[in-house]
Amino acid sequence: MAAVETLPLPIIAAVFFGATVVIVLAGTRLAWVSDRLADRTGLGEIVAGALFVGASTSLPGAIASVTAAAQDHPSLAIGNALGGLTAQTTFLAVADLTYRQANLEHAAASVTGLVQGVLLVTLLTIPLIAASEPQVIIWGIHPASFLTLVVYAFGIRLLGRIRDEPMWRPVRTAQTREEISAVEEDREAETMASLWGRFAFHAVVTAVAGYAVAEAGIAIIARTGLSATVVGTVFTAIATSLPELVTAIAAVRIGAVSLAVGDVIGGNAFEVLFLSLSDVVYNGSIYAAFTPDDFTTALIAILMTGVIVLGLLRRERSGVAGIGFESAIVLILYASSVVLVTI
Repeated sequence: MAAVETLPLPIIAAVFFGATVVIVLAGTRLAWVSDRLADRTGLGEIVAGALFVGASTSLPGAIASVTAAAQDHPSLAIGNALGGLTAQTTFLAVADLTYRQANLEHAAASVTGLVQGVLLVTLLTIPLIAASEPQVIIWGIHPASFLTLVVYAFGIRLLGRIRDEPMWRPVRTAQTREEISAVEEDREAETMASLWGRFAFHAVVTAVAGYAVAEAGIAIIARTGLSATVVGTVFTAIATSLPELVTAIAAVRIGAVSLAVGDVIGGNAFEVLFLSLSDVVYNGSIYAAFTPDDFTTALIAILMTGVIVLGLLRRERSGVAGIGFESAIVLILYASSVVLVTI
């Protein structure tokens, strides 16, 4: 794929968009299979969204960031990870636009959804602190990368415990939706082995497509002179995050609103892990490569998450254009983030 840089720009663009289409198609199927696997394990929608669907739909983004970091393009790796955070949170607002029964955050309110939001904010502060302080490397890796993985594992474990034994619950209303699966077919028709086989196939396809997007992104930077931060934050981030949009909209259309929230916020947590994975393959500390634009994107991602959490707590039934205040604010914040990075 390194030869992509030598191709004419139209061909590079075709590779980029072709890989994006593959990510959408294979990534969506991967999320579908992941949901079936999650159902077989007995996990709830939110936990399933965090572990199975969130991880699977984030796979192309992870491959793109790791590929960029391994080839000494840290700004592209960081921009892809942080841009994915803002893009995917915006996808939740877009899904809200398609859910007409009530505000999405009202219908999907749950204690586990709130925990996911708090976990995401906690995770995102770790690389920001690491990028702000003198760089320390142990065994070629910054300690923050280890800490992020430990905090994530602890958060997922805590998430499962809270789901099983919640100490409080949101008030049920006529618009509140129970946790239901996005898959309505007979789940007994397929064996676990068959499901894992399909999971592996679609995972490989999306991983290869994610790699192609990263290589095309590197080539676009070389041929156009665009900032690596801009290409990563805007272009590759959106391209590798599109499965979240497709699965979130598909989920809300059948009423699996908690799965949509778990998919997006759970996927966002994996976006933070991209930085840890990138740090492992990068020659040095990936956090030393943070730019002011990266800090801006990360802080806007924290702000967007805080707004979503407030929406889950406030549970506004309807608002601007039939969506809650949080979705309207998230859309504005995303537009602002793109403008601030590109100017």
